[in-house]
Amino acid sequence: MRRALVVRGGWEGHQPAEATEMFVPFLREHGFAVRVEESTEVYADTAVMADADLIVQCVTMSSITREQVAGLRTAVASGTGFTGWHGGIADSFRESADYLQLVGGQFAAHPGLDGEYAVSHEIAFTELGRRHPITGGLADFTLRTEQYWVLTDDLNDVLATTTHPARAGEPWQRAVTVPAIWTREWGAGRIVVCTPGHDLDVLAHPTVRTVIERGILWAARPAR
Repeated sequence: MRRALVVRGGWEGHQPAEATEMFVPFLREHGFAVRVEESTEVYADTAVMADADLIVQCVTMSSITREQVAGLRTAVASGTGFTGWHGGIADSFRESADYLQLVGGQFAAHPGLDGEYAVSHEIAFTELGRRHPITGGLADFTLRTEQYWVLTDDLNDVLATTTHPARAGEPWQRAVTVPAIWTREWGAGRIVVCTPGHDLDVLAHPTVRTVIERGILWAARPAR
């Protein structure tokens, strides 16, 4: 039986407990023994981390110690899968450059209209995304929710993008396209980031949920 470690906490606005509980039954149905932790202290536990085949993280903002992020990086490099959604993975531990390098992307903003951050926007799959096991067969879709503007690097394999249009009164002068879903290989480990997922309704969207669930299976270490 493979072991999944669910780590949650941070800003309560993203409902970390309720959000992660949506995916615990899926993990168990697919043969994972699930351990839930309410803080990142577990990342510094060498024995637990060495035993984990998958980490599902939902910790928005918050902070992490140098020892904890080192434990996470070591586990992923050794083959533990790492995945999450929205601020629970892409807006975690803003002060840690080591965490940012591991994940390969950082929330920068969610521009809105007239102070309303929920905006209608499209998630468009890339050519890679149309044939990748996580996103293959899925159609482009539209959400009305926070649209993440993220800063990323070239080690990512981008499966889907979203575009922030140039608008009157905004300081950017042309449309900006950024990754919305990506994977990343780190040593022997696989990482999956899905930026949609602000609330339970978004997580329940059929395409978003499919991406997260397929991402869980793709990222997890094969049975040992």
